Amino acid sequence: MADQRLVDALKARLDDANGYLHIDEVRAQAADLESTMSQADFWDDPDAAQRVSKQLSQAKETIASFEDASSKLSDVQAALELASEDEAFMEEADHAAEELEAMLSALEVRSWFSGRFDRGDAILSINPGSGGLEAQDWTEMLYRMYTHYAQDKGWKVTVLDLVPGEGIGLDKATIQIEGTDAYGMLTSESGVHRLVRISPTDAKKRRHTTFASVEVLPIIPDDIEVDLDPNDVRVDVYRSSGPGGQCVNTTDSAVRLTHIPTGIVVTCQNEKSQLQNKEAAFRVLKAKLYELEEARRQAEIDELRGEKMDNSFGSQIRNYVLYPYQLVKDVRTGIETGNVDAVLAGDIEQFVLGFHKWKASGE
Repeated sequence: MADQRLVDALKARLDDANGYLHIDEVRAQAADLESTMSQADFWDDPDAAQRVSKQLSQAKETIASFEDASSKLSDVQAALELASEDEAFMEEADHAAEELEAMLSALEVRSWFSGRFDRGDAILSINPGSGGLEAQDWTEMLYRMYTHYAQDKGWKVTVLDLVPGEGIGLDKATIQIEGTDAYGMLTSESGVHRLVRISPTDAKKRRHTTFASVEVLPIIPDDIEVDLDPNDVRVDVYRSSGPGGQCVNTTDSAVRLTHIPTGIVVTCQNEKSQLQNKEAAFRVLKAKLYELEEARRQAEIDELRGEKMDNSFGSQIRNYVLYPYQLVKDVRTGIETGNVDAVLAGDIEQFVLGFHKWKASGE
């Protein structure tokens, strides 16, 4: 039940949010960006203009979220004052306090994402591990899970590469996810995911364990330098094919990039033109090379992807058990649920936020 002590606690949390969100600085930044956008030659450089527009949108979103919480605090205070004279207003005060607590929790989540690319977009790739056909099927299940999760959050999902498996599932899936805090949020998913179930491909209906690895990379802004010499990249083109072998494009529009010095290979085949696929593939390659440079600077800690692990038993970050019981459990945080169907349909917020809360607490 709302009372003055609760109001004081909520106000203290709002004051904290004003600090860690740097609201005054964000307001000043928004004003500068609006001034930049008002220049007559602003759209002469479309790429730069889009970056500025996106920065302004994020700044305005932060300001609006804080101001909404401030307004809700006033609602709580007003309703509580009325409730002191008429108890009929207590329900309104309680409801407003619950809404404010949810708003403040959302603002506190943002405070966890202070890394260089945390507020930006992400590239998420899934690769099958040990388990043969089972692993390919598991890769497709994870692809659908992350696609649904991103769409439910209102993020934009663009398929960059889907490589069909041999008869079942996917041999690889790479998607681009655009939305506020997308990269920061999804770093919780980097690692090996383990599935235990009765195999749909086993005539004897035996239990199988299989694995898939998830890699999450930031989309590197154009204004950040990455050591990428085009002369070091071999470009191959080939005909695109979709899941099940259907032809996506009858021309050689798919692109494979091989970075000769490192051996990194990137493919993209979803876009309609060879040029678009090439641009998308270079975005992924740039992100991978940036990560490699970071890893070299920090021998033991890979800040962008977390500790690298084998794609096999004993290295998983999360277990998904469909048989003999139903349970999804995160190895790192201990968070678990028996509603496996909901998780596989994209309801993974408790695991994503739980990981970041656990990480922020330093446990």
